[in-house]
This record gives sequence, structure tokens and C-alpha cells, in this order.
Amino acid sequence: MSHAHTFLYDGDCAFCTKSAQFLEKHVRTTAKVMPWQWADLDALGVSQAQAEEAVLWIEVNFLRAGPDAISVLLRRAQWYWRPVGGLLSLKLVSKAAWPVYRLVARNRHRLPGGTAACSLPQAERDRLRYGG
Repeated sequence: MSHAHTFLYDGDCAFCTKSAQFLEKHVRTTAKVMPWQWADLDALGVSQAQAEEAVLWIEVNFLRAGPDAISVLLRRAQWYWRPVGGLLSLKLVSKAAWPVYRLVARNRHRLPGGTAACSLPQAERDRLRYGG
């Protein structure tokens, strides 16, 4: 199947991976849901810094991050997810969702499925993994 959209998440974070597995199981989407570490970021037109910062929804000439990316994914899923995505896309809700998203991202190592590696910057994870 060819994918016109891609949803990237942090594959080194257990919490993020569990969340992506939930999406793959319960939210049908035409997007390729994958860890950014496995993606050809250059081909997708995003930088590693962008991918490290937040989840990303990517399609031609269209990029959304964090809760805005989640909103697009939900609006493009089954009918019963669309109202949730629509609500999340409202300016006021999106503006309020960003601080919550950042709080969760900063504390994902403390959440169910999270590990200590979730709290480390990517460069530090790479150094520990590859001994660099």
C-alpha cells in the first residue's frame, strides 16, 4: 500500500511506542505510522530536530506537529474519531493542548510504558546505544 501521509513518533521511547501501537490497533488511518528513527527524514522533508521535538503528521506541502498532528490523524480516521480530531483542531483547544503535550513529553519516562531512556535527548540515547 502506498502511503500519502506519514505519522512519525519516537521509536526509542516505550511510552511513545505503546501509544503508536494503540493508534495502529484502534485508529484506522491511511498514514504510515512509524518511528522517526526508521524514516527517511530527508525524503519526508523534515529534520531530525523536528522529529525529536514532537510527533509529526507529514504529507506533501503539509506538516503538523504535536497535538496538531494528532488532530489531523484523528480527523482522517474512522467517523467516530473525527469529532475528537475536530475538537482538537479548534484554535483555543489546540492552544491549550500544546502545554499539556509538552508536559506529557517531558514526563513520558514516568508514564505507563515509559522507561528512563524516554527522558534522554536523542544524542544521549545514541551515545549510550552505540558507545559514541
